[in-house]
Amino acid sequence: MQEVTIDQAASAATGAGVIVDVREPAEYRDGHIPGAVNIPMGQLTARLSEIDRHQPVYVVCASGNRSSAMTDVLTAAGFDAFNVAGGTSAWIRSGLPVEK
Repeated sequence: MQEVTIDQAASAATGAGVIVDVREPAEYRDGHIPGAVNIPMGQLTARLSEIDRHQPVYVVCASGNRSSAMTDVLTAAGFDAFNVAGGTSAWIRSGLPVEK
């Protein structure tokens, strides 16, 4: 599994990739990375067609645990996928913007 830092994920938030937030909808509504698409972990395999296969995919959850497993799923499905180390919690701690 490939992993990126919060700083590397921040560059993806500016259009250099797709950010997929695999948390549940209520968690996503509480605050997420700007531009992130919410596809809950339990729905990911059924919704692969919604993800652009031509861009890197940065997978995020609250802390990095769920996103790590889902990064493996995406990689096995042929995506260039990266787990965001520390997840949304680390994003918020670093002072980066959050959408609600």
